[in-house]
Amino acid sequence: MSSEAMIRADALAKCYHLYDKPSDRLRQTLWGNRRRYYREFWALRGVSFEVGRGEVLGIIGRNGAGKSTLLQLICRTLTPTAGEIQVTGRVAALLELGAGFNPDFSGRENVFFNAAILGLSQAETEARLEEIIEFSGIRDFIDQPVKTYSSGMYLRLAFSVVTCITPDVLIVDEALSVGDGAFARKSFDRIMALKEAGKTILFCSHSMYQVEALCSRALWLERGEMKMLGDVADVVSAYNSSLKTEPNAGHAAISAGAPRAPAGSGYIVKVSASTDALAGNPLAVISASSNVSVTVKFAIDPALPPPSVALGIADAVGNTIASVSSHNDGVDLRVDADGQGQATVVFPRLPLLKGEYTITAFLACEKAIHVYDLAERSATLLVEQTGLEQGIVTLPHEWRIKE
Repeated sequence: MSSEAMIRADALAKCYHLYDKPSDRLRQTLWGNRRRYYREFWALRGVSFEVGRGEVLGIIGRNGAGKSTLLQLICRTLTPTAGEIQVTGRVAALLELGAGFNPDFSGRENVFFNAAILGLSQAETEARLEEIIEFSGIRDFIDQPVKTYSSGMYLRLAFSVVTCITPDVLIVDEALSVGDGAFARKSFDRIMALKEAGKTILFCSHSMYQVEALCSRALWLERGEMKMLGDVADVVSAYNSSLKTEPNAGHAAISAGAPRAPAGSGYIVKVSASTDALAGNPLAVISASSNVSVTVKFAIDPALPPPSVALGIADAVGNTIASVSSHNDGVDLRVDADGQGQATVVFPRLPLLKGEYTITAFLACEKAIHVYDLAERSATLLVEQTGLEQGIVTLPHEWRIKE
């Protein structure tokens, strides 16, 4: 293994004892290893990998796959049942923000308390205090007991403390929520700054779009075991192929909300699809003949840079088969003075073969990483074909016959 590895896991495993009733715990204590009153549940078993300095590793998998257990083992809030985990440098984890806060302490006192837990001296904390308070945006309440804070204020302060200690290893769980859209944008920019500074990051998410945008490699966990580890595009592709989602529930085009987007954020106003000037949802399409247009109307805080728009096309069981992105294609979107705009993607002679397909639209920041909003399965394509080709798409081709 590389000497530059910041995280090394070797045959890592975690087993929990499950008891059917509380009295079985007492019986187990009395009988020791002579009898068993519990069932074993292996949340994690035989996981081995390493993460190099400056690398961003994505952790993906279904709910209950063992992702949170793995992150807690790396943070040392859990002790492994078997195997070893080695972590070099200072670790900051965005898992359960503010879990160590004392509700009776003021925000300022909790800053010093949490910073000490994370390994900072009082002098180091004092040097960062102004930055922490400014970033949190709760200066007027910093000397009030945190039990008087709203959940958003609580999370803002906790996030500010964790990310201001300049960690060597940052662990991010997407379950983290840090308040309104404006602060969500700030928090994501802070994470990106740490990435650009060469910090090692573990990013756990159900958003394959963000995983591919942020990470160079990915680790796929399935029922506590390592299913795949490798290049992020390969792992995400294999994971998406394994997913079986519920059938399309017939989502209508998305349209709601105030005309002006909230500060620091944006939202999708409407998604519509048409073919050769005929609109509809579901939309009837003739394979390799119909020209399909998808229009995404959006609103964004006018103070922000113009956003990017992406579309994902999925088959009937939810596997993503294609995607397009304005950022990836080098297209700059425009917005008016109120922050409203729209983008249209045209698929000439749509090459999809017969079947039912759904389109999910994403509104993201100008770098196509932080997602402001998504409209899941907002358009449905019902594709018919005249030929007998099999598969998902018809590929451009030509026949050459030897004379």
